[in-house]
Amino acid sequence: MRHSKFRQIAVAGALALIPTISLTACGDPSVSPRPAEAAENEAVAEPNLTAGTTPSASARAGNAGPGVARQPARPGPTKTHTALPNSPKPTTTKPTGTCYGAVRYDLDLHNTVLDLVKSMCFHTGGVLRLQGIGPGLVTATPESLVSRSYEGGVVDLRFVRPGTVTVTIPQDERTYTITVVVVS
Repeated sequence: MRHSKFRQIAVAGALALIPTISLTACGDPSVSPRPAEAAENEAVAEPNLTAGTTPSASARAGNAGPGVARQPARPGPTKTHTALPNSPKPTTTKPTGTCYGAVRYDLDLHNTVLDLVKSMCFHTGGVLRLQGIGPGLVTATPESLVSRSYEGGVVDLRFVRPGTVTVTIPQDERTYTITVVVVS
């Protein structure tokens, strides 16, 4: 019976120490010395030992024993953070995930199945680059919404105004139509 009482007290004591140990381990960083400070504290603590004594584990860890003076920890450099004002984000009623934006989209006509490309969406300034086609074969209507250029088998269609543009591409005795929606 006496042993079970001792076990209960030991278990209760151990359980009482668990929050203390976890709080100490997760304490403020200024409580635990940095590696450079721990080395300084070791250098300060070791000369104060009397001849014939060995430094204890607590003295090596930076914890001064009784009778050993310990230097107060130097405050670390203070970090300042200047909060930037939140810039208002532009609000839009258009869905954002469906349009490519004002980017260049390359479409290789030799390696693309044009039956699968029915429609696209760009923001104004976006470019549809058609690679592998001859001059004058691609049409874009209405022409007032598009700026067109050709060089070396590549047609660039830059969408300069919002609206709907119908792009026709003749290939292999067929004409493919891509409907491009341009938003601002």
